[in-house]
Order: sequence, then C-alpha cells, then structure tokens
Amino acid sequence: MSSAFSTLTDWVACVDVGASKIAVSLANAQGFHAKRIEATVLTGDNNAVAEQIIRMVRQGCEQLGLQTHDIAAIGISSCGPFVLQHGKIELAAPNVCGGLAGEKRGLPNNWQSALLEAPLCAAFGNARVRIVNDAVAALEAERRWGALQNDGTALAHCAYVTWSTGIGTGLCVDGHVLLGKNGNAGHAGHMFVSSKTEGLCGWGNVGDVEGLVAGNAMPRRYAKHGYTDSASLLIAAQAGNTTAVAIIDAICEDMGRMLYNLIVTLDLERISLGGSVFWHHRDFLLPKLQAQIVGKIPALTQGCDIVPAGLGEHVGDWAALALVV
Repeated sequence: MSSAFSTLTDWVACVDVGASKIAVSLANAQGFHAKRIEATVLTGDNNAVAEQIIRMVRQGCEQLGLQTHDIAAIGISSCGPFVLQHGKIELAAPNVCGGLAGEKRGLPNNWQSALLEAPLCAAFGNARVRIVNDAVAALEAERRWGALQNDGTALAHCAYVTWSTGIGTGLCVDGHVLLGKNGNAGHAGHMFVSSKTEGLCGWGNVGDVEGLVAGNAMPRRYAKHGYTDSASLLIAAQAGNTTAVAIIDAICEDMGRMLYNLIVTLDLERISLGGSVFWHHRDFLLPKLQAQIVGKIPALTQGCDIVPAGLGEHVGDWAALALVV
C-alpha cells in the first residue's frame, strides 16, 4: 500500500491512543518510521496522556534526526468519548479517566477528563493537529485501504467495530462518515443489550455492551471462574472447556445484538471487525457473531457481510495516517 504515502510531502506523526497502550509512528512518502509503543500512563495529573504523546513524538524525531518543527501534521486516532473545553478536545474515556465511574473500576486516578488537544497544539505549534475517535479513524482507513472497499471504491453503507479494551464503532451511511456534535457518533458500545447486573461499564452503566463483553469486562465478570483476562477465557473456550464455551457463547450473543442493531438501523452492506480481543481469536469468534445475524429479518440483514478488518492488527497505524494524508 505504498500509494497511501505517495501524497505526503512532509513528515507527519501518527498516534494511536488506547486505554491499554499508545503507539506513535512518524511517516513520510517512504512509509512508517520509528514506531514505538508504550502502556498508557494512567497516573499523575490529567495532562499525563498528552505529555506521554509529546515525549514519544519527540523521541521519534530524535531517532530520525528531525526537529519537532519538521512535523507538519499530527493525526491522533483516540479512544473516546471526547468533551470540548474552550474549543479543544479532551478525553472523557471511561477506561482512562478513573473519576467517571468511581472506585469500582479500579483505575489509579480520579480524572474527569484527560487533556489532549491543547497541550499538543502548544508543543507542536507549527503542526496541524487532528483528533478523531479511533473507530471512526479506522473506518476511514478501512474504506481507503482495507476491507470496506470493493476494487478500490469505498463502500457507502458500512461500519468498523473494534472489540478491544472497550467497544467502539465508526459509521458511514450514504457515503457520509457520521461524526456528531462532539465527534462522538458511533458509541454503540454503550448501547444497552442486557439487564445483567455484573456488567459495569466505565460510565457506571450496567448492562451495556462494553460493560458485558469488552476486554476489561471479562476478568471483572469471570475471575470467579479463574479467568483473570480475556485471553485465558478465549483460549479455554477454544480448547472445549464447557464453562468457557458457555460464557463465550453468551458474550457473542450480546455483541451480536449490537451488530444486528447497527445493521437494521443503518441498512449496512458490510461491517469490518478489529481490535485485540477479536483479532487474536477471529476464526473462533466470527462464526459465532455471524450466527446472531443470519436469518433474522432477511429483508434487512441479507446483503450485509461481517468480515475481519482488512488492515488487521495494524489498523491503528493506518487509522492515524488516514487523518493526515
């Protein structure tokens, strides 16, 4: 996909911000360079995430012999939701800001929001800074270079869904990518699909998709069965453990309900799925999710495919790039 870089005449920074990790790459017409990945800093003042990004970009510049003023643009694909303070984007992400749902979530801070755009604009005054929800940015990348296109033509009615630490979606209808008043369109992960009381999401919702099936929800719900992370649960299910299989079947039912709701509400033709939970177990999970859709109101669901992300586990890098090319 070298053509993706062909329009770059300057250096740009590509930043993927998640609740678990931050990845930073620098890119020019020759491709990605100086990639570095760190666990997301969740302690200290609420400017800690922004300061981490600033440091990582500067370290990449030092590695390549660049000055910070050589960076013409910074594309930031970030978990959300966002809030606007004085016209600048801050994160109000429940898996980052511990002050949103309280002590039950166990995050080591009491942030109500995390500074993002303002510190970056101050640190890189010459650069254009663009921040977009990570699932929306991934949708853009999948429509340009991944699974949400046919023969190089972007699909007009599609969605990208990430199943990772949290649940996020990017939505496109009639060729228009949906953004919303604060850039928060697509937070279908907070759609209520159950009344299960142990499914607590980071906003304090009980029974929404994220609280039930996200990567950090599984150990909260199923540690009592010995599954202290999502990977151990999925590995046990794939090995045929009957308890684990029953749990994963129930999880896929909840996740499948969200996908079904998206399809019948937006009349989609394809959904691509990514994120660490899904991607590393996609061959096992995909048929279970597809089974929640097939045969239900065929007039609405037929003609919509559910497929793995075409950009695979690197979708975050391409998502950030899509914001600045």
